Amino acid sequence: MTETDKSVPGRAAARPADTLGTETAARVADVLLMFVGGPQYLGVSAISRELGLSKAVVHRILRSLVSREILQTDPDVPGYRLGPAAVALGASALTRFEARTAALPVLRRLRDETGETTTLSGLVGDERVYLTQFESPREVKMTVELGLRFPLHAGSSGKAILAFLPQDRREALLARPLAPLTDRTVTDGDALRAELAEIVRTGVAVSVGERQSDAGSVAAPLFGPDGEPHGSISVCGPRHRFDLEQVERHRTLVLAAAEEISRSWAWLRGTPAERL
Repeated sequence: MTETDKSVPGRAAARPADTLGTETAARVADVLLMFVGGPQYLGVSAISRELGLSKAVVHRILRSLVSREILQTDPDVPGYRLGPAAVALGASALTRFEARTAALPVLRRLRDETGETTTLSGLVGDERVYLTQFESPREVKMTVELGLRFPLHAGSSGKAILAFLPQDRREALLARPLAPLTDRTVTDGDALRAELAEIVRTGVAVSVGERQSDAGSVAAPLFGPDGEPHGSISVCGPRHRFDLEQVERHRTLVLAAAEEISRSWAWLRGTPAERL
């Protein structure tokens, strides 16, 4: 036996932890995929037989998924079915896909109308992420990095969402420490509440140097069928191009674009203030 060969007769050689983790993740994914397009309820035996896994392994996976409400059981029906967390995940994925599909032509036109970069953001937990953008044709322009998470209190895209969240959820977020991203980020809770009330009144949020010191932006929220905000769109560019005159022009265009996207997304009609 060489120094590197430490196997024990009758026992499988140890595998790297990352390999075991990958296999475990694949097994969990395989179990979940059995609930897509198949019977509403599935039992341990059926899953074990289909996937070639032991019943003990399947049972551990199912218990873990139930504990996270991805799967659930019913007292009068044998087996497992998709739970509320799985439904929420599916709805979230569908919402973002539909939002992006509805937003693309509108954001492209808005980019052409303003000459600035236009973006679509989605609400993810208590933060937001950029989902897509159309870059300005100008030599000096702003671009965003898709997929990064940002707090809701800094920048117009986040504030447009934060302003329209249910009051209890909004207050819970405002009760947390509000970290400054630049020297212009509003971190005082009362000052931010006053600004959010104005955003509700007008339907539009404005930021000049709050999330990124050299950037300006104007944003409006996008609402779901539940009347709550699920994202926002924005026009953004170098801070020096966001003077009062341009901000007012962008306000009108962004609000109209957001309402057009919401209509084509088969969501609620009317102004944001009327939805409350």
